[in-house]
Amino acid sequence: MYEQFYGLTGRPFQLTPDPEFYFESASHKKAMSYLGYGLQQGEGFIVITGEIGAGKSTLVAHLMGCIDPSELTVGQVVTSALDGEELIHVVAQSFGIPVQGHDKAAALGAIEHFLGEEARAGRRCLLVVDESQNLDIGALEELRMLSNFQLGSYPLLQTLLLGQPEFRALVANHPGLEQLRQRIIASHHLTALKQEEIEQYVAHRMEHVGWAGNPELGANFFAALFKATGGIPRRVNQVMNRLLLLGAIEEESSFTPAMVDVVVAEMTGDTSRGAENAPSKAPITPVQAVESAAAVEPLDDAAMAGMLAERDARIAELEQAVAMLREASQRPATPQEIDPAWLSNFEDRLEEQEYSLRHVLTMLIEWFEDTSEREAA
Repeated sequence: MYEQFYGLTGRPFQLTPDPEFYFESASHKKAMSYLGYGLQQGEGFIVITGEIGAGKSTLVAHLMGCIDPSELTVGQVVTSALDGEELIHVVAQSFGIPVQGHDKAAALGAIEHFLGEEARAGRRCLLVVDESQNLDIGALEELRMLSNFQLGSYPLLQTLLLGQPEFRALVANHPGLEQLRQRIIASHHLTALKQEEIEQYVAHRMEHVGWAGNPELGANFFAALFKATGGIPRRVNQVMNRLLLLGAIEEESSFTPAMVDVVVAEMTGDTSRGAENAPSKAPITPVQAVESAAAVEPLDDAAMAGMLAERDARIAELEQAVAMLREASQRPATPQEIDPAWLSNFEDRLEEQEYSLRHVLTMLIEWFEDTSEREAA
C-alpha cells in the first residue's frame, strides 16, 4: 500500500536479510575487513557476534555475494540445540554430502573425503555456522576437530561462527574451549548504528527503492528514531515499516517525532493486549516492544474476518459519535452537553475509537501485504 502512496518501487524495510540493501556502517566495515583477512588465511575460525538484529545475517548474505563459487565452496548451518554427533550430520548435509544411516564415523569419513576432493579441484571450503550460541560444548569441540582435516600441510576447512553476545563470552571464558580459542584468527563484535548513522541507513534503504524526499524526514525525526530503536538495524526496520503504513493511512508527507511515539505506542499495545489482568510485570520499553512485534504470526482467514467485523463496528461507533456532535451543534446546548466531565469522557471515547480503528486497519494492511495471494489484496 505505502509503496504506491510514496511512489516507491518496493518495500525498503523488510525483515528478511537482503544483500541488495546492505549498509556498511563503521562496525560492518570493520567486520568485512576482519572477514577478508580471515578468508585470506584459509584456516581456523572467524567469529562474528552481535545483538539480535544487529545485521549478522545481512553481513553474511553480502559476503556470499562477494565470493567466487569456483574458488570457495560454502556450507551453511543455522543451528538449534545440537550435540556433537547431530552437528556432524548437519555439516555433511550443508555441503550436500550423502551419508547412509546415522553413523558418526561414516559421516566424518564422508566429510573428509569431500573436503579432499574440493582441495584437489582447487577449491577451498568454508563452513558458516549461524546462531552458534545454541551449540553445546561438545558440538563446538567437534567443529574444532573438523578443522584438523588436512591434505598434506593444506588445511581443508575454515569455519565462520556467528552468534549473540553470550557466545562471545562463552568462547572467551569457558575452560573447555582453550584449543578452539587458539585457532581463532579473526573476531569482531557488531555494534549498533550510531545516531549519525541512522539517517544514512534509512536514506540508503529508501533511495534503493526510489525515494525522492517524500516523505520528508527531518533531523529531529532521526533523533527520535534512534531513541526508540537503540540503533539496532532490525528494530529500525520494524519501526520504519510501521511509520510508512501509518503515513500512508493518514496521508502524511512529513514524518515527525510524534509519529514515532504513536507507532511505538501501537507496537507496545500489540504486545500487551490481554495482559491488563495479568500479574504485575516490569514495564515494556519501546525497544522491547519493537522486538516482540516481529514475532506476531500472520493472520488466518478467520482472524481476518474477525478484524473486518471489528473494523465495521469501530466505524459505526465513530459515525454515531460524529452524528451526536453534529446534532449538539445544531440546537441549544443542554446542561449535560456542556458539562466538562461529560465532554472529557466523550473526547476520551472518540480518541479510543480512533486509535482502535487505526490499529485494525494497520493489521489488515499488513495481512494483505504478507499474503501470497496478491490478487485477493
